[in-house]
Amino acid sequence: MQASRHIFGPVPSRRLGRSLGVDLVPFKTCTYDCIYCQLGRTTCKTVERKEWVPIRAVLDELKLKLQTQPDYITLSGSGEPTLHSRIGELIKAIQAMTRIPVAVLTNGSLLWQPEVRAQLARADVVMPSLDAGDDLLFEAVNRPHAQITFEKLVSGLEQFRREYSGQYWLEVMLLAGRTAPEAHVQKIGDWVRHIQPDRVQLNTATRPPAEEFAAPVSPARMDELARLFSPPAEVIAGHHQRGKPDANVADQQTILDLLRRRPCTEEDVAAGLAMRPIETAKHLADLEAAGRIVGRRHSERLYYYVVRRRNAPLPTTSGDAVKLAKPDGMTPRGARANPPKHRKNRGKEI
Repeated sequence: MQASRHIFGPVPSRRLGRSLGVDLVPFKTCTYDCIYCQLGRTTCKTVERKEWVPIRAVLDELKLKLQTQPDYITLSGSGEPTLHSRIGELIKAIQAMTRIPVAVLTNGSLLWQPEVRAQLARADVVMPSLDAGDDLLFEAVNRPHAQITFEKLVSGLEQFRREYSGQYWLEVMLLAGRTAPEAHVQKIGDWVRHIQPDRVQLNTATRPPAEEFAAPVSPARMDELARLFSPPAEVIAGHHQRGKPDANVADQQTILDLLRRRPCTEEDVAAGLAMRPIETAKHLADLEAAGRIVGRRHSERLYYYVVRRRNAPLPTTSGDAVKLAKPDGMTPRGARANPPKHRKNRGKEI
């Protein structure tokens, strides 16, 4: 079986069940270089929107994967999907092909652009991120492209809410010692009250991050911080969906296609691809013995990664022998943004 260039999974998603992923940009092509990214450092930080991959090739691959019967088709992958200039046309074509709902997993950094908001309007679910409450930590945690400011980010998130009629789920990534202090979470909560998403979902670095100092928040503390939002946020970190084992066992190439876009545990692979645990374990052992994948422990769980070229190193954790370069981009470009003043809600609850 040939490698799938643009479609991967289904992936066991904490929010979407079994999610069939669509990769619209080359590996680590993104507007951010987040310290917590499970795929490592960004190698192509850009705001250039173009047809990074051909739509026709994506649709042809997708047709062959619809038989996996996922709960969602998710535009996400190994970079920022809104960098694809024809994402709106792709959403329309997918919806003409199947009744499976389409979700877009985005960092939200380009929603200040009217054409991006218009292209995402047809999606069934849009899931942007807000990882900081001011520009100082936005710079330190997300390390954005020079053309993206915190003010542009929150303006785009708020404007998209006013225009979009689908499900709008806002993800907040909390990191111990950085964005998780209570005073800062309250700042994020102030912005959330302006954005007014349908759901607020709290996450933390449960997989090995790009930088080892991106530390996770404990489950008990996540539950406490969720109550700072009104209504309380949903904690999605550590929740795992399980699929029903299928008689059709996925092959090793399908597993590699999945791991190229997302580090997974043995349980993740079995759940996402609806494989029997014993077959999953055998395939992973064979791939590791062949040097195609490598296992790395994080938070007492073993995650598998595809072995990549030297110029695209895997994320490391504190116990790894190989360390990544010291983080850059920690100095903010502008003054710290003031938290928003409260004003009347527009009638839509979070």
